[in-house]
Amino acid sequence: MEPGNNTQISGFLLLGFSEEPRLQPLIFGLFLSMYLITVFGNLLIILATITDSHLHTPMYFFLSNLSFVDICLTSTIVPKMLVNLQTQSKVISYAGCITQMNFFNLFVVLDDCLLTVMAYDRYVAICHPLHYTIMMHFWLCVLLVLASWILSVLNSLLQSLMVWQLSFCTQVEIPHFFCEINQVVHLACSDTFINDIMMYFVAGLLGGGPLTGILYSYSKIVSSIRAISSSQGKYKAFSTCASHLLVVSLFYCTSLGVYLSASAHSSHSSATASVMYTVVTPMLNPFIYSLRNKDIKRALKISLRWNKLKRAIF
Repeated sequence: MEPGNNTQISGFLLLGFSEEPRLQPLIFGLFLSMYLITVFGNLLIILATITDSHLHTPMYFFLSNLSFVDICLTSTIVPKMLVNLQTQSKVISYAGCITQMNFFNLFVVLDDCLLTVMAYDRYVAICHPLHYTIMMHFWLCVLLVLASWILSVLNSLLQSLMVWQLSFCTQVEIPHFFCEINQVVHLACSDTFINDIMMYFVAGLLGGGPLTGILYSYSKIVSSIRAISSSQGKYKAFSTCASHLLVVSLFYCTSLGVYLSASAHSSHSSATASVMYTVVTPMLNPFIYSLRNKDIKRALKISLRWNKLKRAIF
């Protein structure tokens, strides 16, 4: 890897999904709809957790942070794609591509860390219910979220700095709808061996580590649930972590499918599969956490009634 940034290009071309002109309005409408649903749904979750004092608990504190990160994740990639579709342009500047890649790495890792923290929270709640309020105190929750942010920021900065050192010559077409680090690195005309090693190491550490923690937490949760004598008690204990388990399954199954399956070597398949964990999963999270959650439903109803009352008064 050569020292310094010797790039000879001013930008990249994001090829997206299809070059067929007839499909562009359909793709634009589909992604605009998903983006608006994602932002609106996650904002409602954040609003509910802030306004209702009954939701001022560790579980909903982590959930509101997850909703914020999901908004940031989709906002990192979807608006630029929508602008390119609307203007019939595929160009993204070199600095813009590195910036997008930096923030994407930040929020994906942060999403992963928060899911792990939420699994630990469910583990304490089910396996140590009598000590839950003592173990999951406010400052520990803040520290866990802060540690997740620090780890994610350091990783994204390191990855971006390593890409910044690469040289790019004539090949500037990215067969994706955003600047995904693996796609960008393999366009470089300089040696990418160190970058490849770092990407695999980070994927193993920040992907496999949290996944191991989540699996360990749920193995303990399952053991505790099986020890409960009443079927009603088992159902109640399982229902408290069912939503999180579904979100974890969606996130890991789709993201691992992109990077570990053989289809990831196909650019079109990789771009299509990436939509699942970058756009679809953040869009579904508010529905998963709220449809069967009576607390959030109640908080949203109270918040909406309060807003209607304020409008009627003022």
